This record gives sequence, structure tokens and C-alpha cells, in this order.
Amino acid sequence: MTGSHHHALHHLVANVPQIIKKAVSTAAVEKNDTKWIEITQYSTMLNGVDQHTNLLLKDISWTTLGALALLILLLRICVRFKAHLRHLAGMGLAGEKQQYWATNRGSWWWFKKNVVYAPLKHKRHNREVNAGKLHMGTIPSRFHTLLIFSYFATNLAYCAHLHYTERNHYKIVAELRGRTGVMAIINMVPLVIFAGRNNPLIGLLQISFDTYNLLHRWMGRMVVLQSVVHTLCWYYVKHAGDGWGGVWSAMTVDAFIGWGCIGTGALMLILVLSLSPVRHAFYETFLTVHIILAAVTVAGVYIHCKMDQLPFITYIQAIGFLWLGDRFGRVYLTVRNNYSRKGKGWTTATVQALPGEACRVTMHLPTRLDVRPGTHAYLRFGSINAWENHPFSIAWVDHISKEGILPLTEKAMDIKIRKSDTVTDVSFVIQAQKGLTRRLYNKANEVSPRVWKVRASLEGPYAGHHSLDSYGHAVLIAGASGITHQLPYVRHLVHGYHNNTVATRKVLLIWIVRDAEQLEWVRPWMDKILCMPGRREVLTIKLFITRPKNPREITSPSATVMMYPGRPNIKTLVATEVQNQFGAMAVTVCGPGGLQDNVREAVRDVQEDGVVDYIEESFTYVLTASFRCY
Repeated sequence: MTGSHHHALHHLVANVPQIIKKAVSTAAVEKNDTKWIEITQYSTMLNGVDQHTNLLLKDISWTTLGALALLILLLRICVRFKAHLRHLAGMGLAGEKQQYWATNRGSWWWFKKNVVYAPLKHKRHNREVNAGKLHMGTIPSRFHTLLIFSYFATNLAYCAHLHYTERNHYKIVAELRGRTGVMAIINMVPLVIFAGRNNPLIGLLQISFDTYNLLHRWMGRMVVLQSVVHTLCWYYVKHAGDGWGGVWSAMTVDAFIGWGCIGTGALMLILVLSLSPVRHAFYETFLTVHIILAAVTVAGVYIHCKMDQLPFITYIQAIGFLWLGDRFGRVYLTVRNNYSRKGKGWTTATVQALPGEACRVTMHLPTRLDVRPGTHAYLRFGSINAWENHPFSIAWVDHISKEGILPLTEKAMDIKIRKSDTVTDVSFVIQAQKGLTRRLYNKANEVSPRVWKVRASLEGPYAGHHSLDSYGHAVLIAGASGITHQLPYVRHLVHGYHNNTVATRKVLLIWIVRDAEQLEWVRPWMDKILCMPGRREVLTIKLFITRPKNPREITSPSATVMMYPGRPNIKTLVATEVQNQFGAMAVTVCGPGGLQDNVREAVRDVQEDGVVDYIEESFTYVLTASFRCY
């Protein structure tokens, strides 16, 4: 062996440890690179996402909602058909001869008592829960709770349906990321539909906007939960592969990730601001911020999906069109009701300050507007804040000629005026609390003679899908300004009784106020009702003054208009009416939450005794302080 070969061999042997160490190090790097790839691949695109199952669950979710809506529609059709037959039969029958419709036939009353009308527990439902001065919201009814629980349970089951046998748990996390993202987008479609005032399902299914708003809030919470989990799944995998630096870099540099995080952040802010104490403390501000954040959410999710051409982008577009459609519907109703080139131009409002810190607001529309009983409208006042609008029950409607001349004689009343030649005055009673209602009252109270005119607009009318025409017996209960919801029903039923167009043969109006001053709120309209033909035969009015200033002012004018001091015993009043029931009975209530809960309890107690339906009007999605005078 030559010296050179011996030297080379000696060098090789001397460096064996370094060569082995380098080889091991290279193998380790290759192994780490493989592990890094196995992790990071599941933080991008649709890697690890089970899109086939996502599409299947999307179909199941929407089919379930559609089937529920169809079931409710079929039930409503049956109820409407039965009410129509009852209406046709009852128009020609005296009250005593409508007993067939007053008797329970079947076990439907049990379902109404224990599910539809039942509170979650005991009797509390619409009476708000307060923690000190914080408004904590209301408790869903038993039926609402069943719907909410079923919705949450199915959505959690959909999201938990994963391939847990997969060895690489990062792939499972990626599958959960895809599932929650898809389910969040799917749920955003009914979320936006339920938030719209012009939701066609309201009239079709005869479900109040208050109920849809309740479902909207709980769907929103599910969307936020799914969106947060979707984001956290991405963060978990990304952090495992690239650390916090990689996460931050992706959020600030990658527009796909950045806009997704913006959408999730906006949703989280919506959740915090929509909590009942915050929402009710700053309701008017909440509305504006809520709309802005909702727009940011939709924009963020749309760009997020558009950047990587994700397959559910068309649903985001549909969400945007649904939201814009409701907004255009509101604009259309506002322009249709409040502007006329041939009439008086734009709507003006007369605001009259009343005793008891309330306003009588009359909207002088330049067009004719037909209004059903039980409706409400959203009002705006230009000199206060044109962006703010709030719902108020419509108390009275007058149609007058465009010249402002009303028929005063019987011969003049026989002259028919074409609808196109009339305009409409729509009146409301608004009790001053805070915000818009307080500013409105102060404006009218500061001028002399406490009447203020202002440019305004009316959007609506909404609701009014409950007809009482088929009921032989109607009990209408109102607390404080809730009388505005009941007066149109009273007027309609008395008029229908006289003209023999309704089945109603007995109407009882119960109105509960704090003091006699509040009776002035509706005195002009009540005087007109008391002068209507046939009123004495069909209508009885019971007024309860809970805090009379002078006991001598509590006097009953007649046997059909009676006044009482103190609070009424709702159970006794309802039970007494059931004992003397004419045909099917409807009990409706509009007032503070405590009153509504008392009436609900009284109606549930008599379900076995006859056909008694319960109808309530509530605005639990806005401030309930307007009824606190009760």
C-alpha cells in the first residue's frame, strides 16, 4: 500500500464519527421536513376537508328546515280552513247557537296547553329577567326551547361527525375546519331571512316577527360558535407547523386568511354587543353598529371565499342579495306610503303631548293606505334623527278625501268616495321613556299648545295576520299603551257585528292603566267606538286604574263601561268569560311582560273547558320599558 492510499484510509477512519453524525442529522432533517409537510398541508385549501359529507349535511340541514316549514304551513292551512268554515257558519248564528265551535273535539287542547302556550317552567316567559339594573332578556317558551335545542343538537352533531379513526389528528382538525366553515355559511342564509321585516314566511306561516327574531338571535350564536371553531382549527394546525410567527405572517400578508379573520372578528363583536344588557342599554346605537358589523362579516366571508374560489361562494352572494332585498323592500314601502306627486308631497306628522308623558302621533300620509287590525309600523322623524326608526302599534286609521272634507251628514255618507280620491291619517300613542320616545315627547311638550308638526315617514304596516272574525267571543286585554294594539280590533269587530260580517257576538275589552290621566290617550277614538251602531249589544269595557289619585274619580259610566280601582284578577276574568262563552274564544294581550305571562297562565288553565286561543303581541327584541307604567 502506497503512502497516499494509507493516508486516505487513515483520514476516512478518522472522520467516520463526523460522517455518521452528518448522515444522522440529514435523516433527522428529512424526517422533520416530512412531519412539517404532514402538518402544514392541512392548514391550507381544502386539504383534509370531507367535502362530500359537507354537501350531504348541507342538504340534510336545509331539508330539515324546509320540512319543518312545510309542516307548520300544512298546520296553518288546516287552522285557516277551520276558521273560515267557522266564520261562514257563525255570521248567521246568534251567540248561543255557536256552541258547537266552543267545545273541544280531540286532544289538540293538550298540545296547546303543554307545548305551544307553555312557558319553559312555572309561568315566566315575557316578563324580563333583571339583575339589578341590567336587562337580561326574556325566557323562551317551551315550544321555542324545543326548536332551539333541536337546532343546536343537530348542528353540533353535524360538526362532530368526523373520521376519528384517522391516525394524523391534524387531518381530523382540518375536517372539522371545513365542516364548521360550511355549516356557518349554510346557517347564515336562514339567519338573514329571519332578520328581515319583509320576510315572506311571516305572513305565510303566521309566525310573528318577534319569534323569528328570537330564532335569528340563537342562529346567530351558532354561526359565531362555528366560525370561531373554524378559525381556531386553522390556527391550531398553522401554529403546530409554523409557530406564532407563521400564524401572524399569514394573517397580515395572506388576504385569504386576513379577510377570514376579519369576518370572524366582526361576528364575535356582534355576539358581545347583542347580549341583552348591552343591547337594551344602547339599543339605538346597537342597531347601527349591528348593521355595519353584519355588512363587514358578509364582505369578509365573501372575499375569503373568493380568493381561493371556495365552492360555497354562491351562498354568500345569496346572503347579500337577501339582505339587500329586505333593505330595498323597506325603501319601497317608505316611498310608497309617504310620497305622492299628485297628493300633498311628503308625509307630515302631528305630535301632541298628552298627560302621563305620552304623545299622540298622527301621520298625515299623502296616499291611501289600507291597514288591518293588529298591525304596527316603523316611524322616522326628520328633525330628531332620520336614521332611527322604531315599531309602534297602529291605534287608529282615518280615510279622508284629498280636500280634507269628511262626510258629516247621512246623505253625504251615502256618497261613495273613490279610494284614489282619499288619503289616510294613521295615529299612534307613544309613551315617553328614553331615546327617541323621550325626545319626541319633549319636542311636543316644549311648544304651545303642546302640538308639534314635523316631517316624518311611516314604513309598513307589518303583521296583522291574526284575524278574530271567526271567533264568537273575543277578550282583548291591554296594559298601558298596549291599548293601541286592541283598539283597531274593537272597532273592526263592532263594525262587523253591526253589518253581520263577523261571527263575533261578544267582545270584552280590559284596559289596565296607572291613573285616570292615561285614559286621555285614546279618548277621541274611544268616544267614536262608543257611538258606533250595535256597540251596546256586543262590547263591554272594563277599565282598571291601578294607582288612582282620587278614589272618587273611579265611577262606572254605564253597565257596559265599568271602572275599577286596583289590579284585575286575570284568572277570574278569563274563567268567567269561559263559563259564558259564545262559540270559539280568542284571548289577545298587548302590554308588559308580567301581564302577558298572567294572561297566558289564565288561558292555559281553561284549555280543557273549551276552545280558547291565545294571541299575544310583543316586541321583546326592542326596549320593553314602554309598558312599565303598568
